[in-house]
Amino acid sequence: MYALKFIAFCCLAITATGAERPLILAHYMPWYETKAISGQWGWHWTMNKFKPDKVTNGRRELASHYRPLIGAYDSNDPHALECHALLMKFAGIDGVILDWYGIRKHNDYAMIHRNSLHFVKHLKRAGLKFAVCYEDQSVKHMISGKVLPAPQAVPHGREVMRWLQANWFRDSAYVKTGGRPLLLVFGPQHFNVAQWPQLTASLQPPAAMFALPHLTKQLPGSNAFGWPPVHGGKRCTPADWRKYLDDLDQGAAIIAPVFPKFHDIYKEAGLHNSYGYLDDQNGLTFDQTLNRALQGKSRVIQIATWNDYGEGTIIEPTKEFAYRYLESLQRRRAKMDPTFRYTPWDLRLPVMLYLLRKRDVTLTSRLNAIVQLLHANRTAEAKAQLTGLWSGK
Repeated sequence: MYALKFIAFCCLAITATGAERPLILAHYMPWYETKAISGQWGWHWTMNKFKPDKVTNGRRELASHYRPLIGAYDSNDPHALECHALLMKFAGIDGVILDWYGIRKHNDYAMIHRNSLHFVKHLKRAGLKFAVCYEDQSVKHMISGKVLPAPQAVPHGREVMRWLQANWFRDSAYVKTGGRPLLLVFGPQHFNVAQWPQLTASLQPPAAMFALPHLTKQLPGSNAFGWPPVHGGKRCTPADWRKYLDDLDQGAAIIAPVFPKFHDIYKEAGLHNSYGYLDDQNGLTFDQTLNRALQGKSRVIQIATWNDYGEGTIIEPTKEFAYRYLESLQRRRAKMDPTFRYTPWDLRLPVMLYLLRKRDVTLTSRLNAIVQLLHANRTAEAKAQLTGLWSGK
């Protein structure tokens, strides 16, 4: 029990006034591809049904009920990664939890890994942290795809853990809890309770492991992280998700979830039935789950998600909701720390920067100089220059 309390304590962030607050991280999907950057529209924009080249009444056809405010983007586009990192910084997000499938080439796993490496560079430049949510279901799919023999699953898992330790766990920007690297596992969905100790035995220091609440027994020594409690094709009411959060709070050490909504596209894509629906309540769902998490005992908060368009849990700016969620988070951060002084206008600057980069490549050197102003928190100067360029001055 002492170890659990110690882990929770060491995840506290310290405001400029010396007050303690939870670390706020956003779950991030680095898996989007566009024709302009990657030469093709990737599966997460198409799901093998939708046609992003088709635009009707100004609305691009995507595998989502929602559209990014900056337009459909590529997760290997440095301009998109730059925009996302700055948006997070100005909203009051401390870093991201990368949705990560390992290091082996199969399906889009290698692409996700490459994009994650690229995004980490942008996060660090913005002064943000990062951690990993490992999708061990990737091993199951590699075995069924005959690119990994079943007897090699555990050696492969050990290889993945060694890579994490050598390349990310020791990074000063990687999230640590009590000196231990934070590692989430989405599941587990493949490795069992007897195999995990074989995978992680060489990690020094040991990772602080978190699993989905109903699967913690499959990950020895783990605690739980929450997720939008949508399942069975049912509508998840506020009473349903409040009970879920109440039950989650009974755990000794948890990562509290914050979510805006859940509205997946899987049925429309012809993949399978919808997992269910969780209503936005005109922004109230996000506000209430955020307030609850900030006032609770969790020292790490995970926003689910920054950009899962397939499941509709996005908080990044969209054409449907604009800056609703980031402005709400920004207000809460300002209440916790009076030295946090970013404004709603500051949130518009990374988007304006991105759109200007796409509109006129001759502005590159001037925009690069403005990026330096943004990273230096000189947002008023950056605003004056960006608005001038936007109006053609």
